[in-house]
Amino acid sequence: MRRHRGVSRAELRQSAAVTVTVLLALGLMAAWSVLIPGVDAWENIVVAVIGSLRLTGPVAAAFASWVALRKRRALTRRRRWAARRPPLTAWQAMKVPLAIMGVVAGSFAATVMVLAARGVLTEQAGKLPPSGLAMGMAGLTLYVVIGWIAGWLLPWHGTPVLAALGCYGLFTWLITGSSWADRLAPATQEPYDVFQGLSAAALTDQTLWLIGVSAALLLGWAALVTRQALVLAGAGLAVLAAATGVARLVSAPVPTSAQPVVYSCQEWPITVCVHPGMRGGLTDLGAAFTTVASRLAGTPGEFTRVEQRPRRERGGLGPGTVPVHVDDLAAGFADEAVAEYLDSLAQKCTDPVSAGYRAIVMAWLRGDPLPPGHLPEHRYAVGYFSGMTESQRRGWLRMYYTDFTRCTLREEHFGGPRPWAEAAPGQRTGTAGGQAPGSHMPVAPEVPSTGAEGNPGGTAREQGVPSGVPAAPRRPAPETPAPLAPAPGTTAAPLGTARAGDPIDGAPTADPSHGSGEERPGDPAMRGRDALRHGDPGRREAERTRREAVRQRSDPSRRAPHEPLVHRPSQYMPEDQREWPGTIRSM
Repeated sequence: MRRHRGVSRAELRQSAAVTVTVLLALGLMAAWSVLIPGVDAWENIVVAVIGSLRLTGPVAAAFASWVALRKRRALTRRRRWAARRPPLTAWQAMKVPLAIMGVVAGSFAATVMVLAARGVLTEQAGKLPPSGLAMGMAGLTLYVVIGWIAGWLLPWHGTPVLAALGCYGLFTWLITGSSWADRLAPATQEPYDVFQGLSAAALTDQTLWLIGVSAALLLGWAALVTRQALVLAGAGLAVLAAATGVARLVSAPVPTSAQPVVYSCQEWPITVCVHPGMRGGLTDLGAAFTTVASRLAGTPGEFTRVEQRPRRERGGLGPGTVPVHVDDLAAGFADEAVAEYLDSLAQKCTDPVSAGYRAIVMAWLRGDPLPPGHLPEHRYAVGYFSGMTESQRRGWLRMYYTDFTRCTLREEHFGGPRPWAEAAPGQRTGTAGGQAPGSHMPVAPEVPSTGAEGNPGGTAREQGVPSGVPAAPRRPAPETPAPLAPAPGTTAAPLGTARAGDPIDGAPTADPSHGSGEERPGDPAMRGRDALRHGDPGRREAERTRREAVRQRSDPSRRAPHEPLVHRPSQYMPEDQREWPGTIRSM
């Protein structure tokens, strides 16, 4: 069998075919994992191809190392057999590693062609940057050169595995290292930002560095094997090229501003604009934010436009425009964007009770089921909120939006007991206008006390008058109304004398247990009635006023349905005293 420097042509062809197949499969698998889901842009394909080098590069290095150690062993055996053999020329020394580079380049080109065909079918945005493809090919060449030199210098059976692991560890460390060292590795900066894009100048400088260092290593090895000064001079020129590329990479500033983008927008029912490479997510993003926009309508947080912005950008947009950050179009991306926006509306709650109330409203805004709640007041609030209709919830949010954003929601916002419900009578406080300090909920005022004459008595605090409002002045008891004129043919009875059959207010009815229905002489009610019959007329009228007030308080039919029991004054009071300052007419 004809052999070529210790390795048969059949072995070279077979190993090359296997290598191309393995590299193509690994390249497609690695590139597919690097592709940003849903982003239809040519730069995304280039980034994926370059990212596949983290797997295909070590495999290419292992293949080159395996061929190099076979070549080194064959050359050593020939030198033992031949006493005098002419030294290798530069072409003879570099012919095999260059052939390996061609095999690896073919697998890289096949990977690019498959992904490019997919891009043509899906109408990718932007343009295919050739500098990115050149940088990827230069990086793969560096892997091959490192593997070849390792296999030549260490002709052991385990050298290919060590070369693969060493390359993977070295370039992984460079990528995750400092900000300038990651530019030396054949990779793009992570994470990839669709708004940032790829810099053609940076990719060109990186390609110059990779080609320079690869040529310097390969020519340096060839000069060592062939012992030719011309090859060594070529290695020196390659070192200069690599140094130039490194200097340009290190001195170039890192781009921080986003490139100008022509948005792809959906105009109805609200305007939603995204990067043209993410136009496939317009429908889901618009549906998610339309619901939120309808629920925030009428509040300070209402909006009519949603615009995708880069995460690095700091600065607000115009009124009515919401900035959103979408990294990819993976499953649930719209819900994540909505949750991120809603979290930015309000400050973080430090109180667990207030955080529980806020979580109820947040779940409704996101369209999630209401949380069960861990505290009793939270469970009560969930029941209260779930009993509202959609329009009632929106009205509730418009009323208490400030409390929602400031994380000051309390149980009274959800139909719970009011602040005065559990306070002692002497501890109730209020502010002017019936508002509790720092709350939107009304506070019930104190009920004014009634003196013997039916007038309010006590201090301003006892009368329920807010601080700063003067108390109502005392007024004399109402005058005794004039008696009605007697009917024709009758004589008027003296004032204070009851006629037979006249009912007396507050008089007890006959007790059936007495048999005859007559009242007993010693009955206390009878003594009180006699005192009222023959007593002073002013006292009799005051007692009648007091009884009428008690009757109105105890009988719900004598007051308006919307009027609290304690707020209805007596009908015998003067007009200017029938409403107390600070009285709340409805709860």
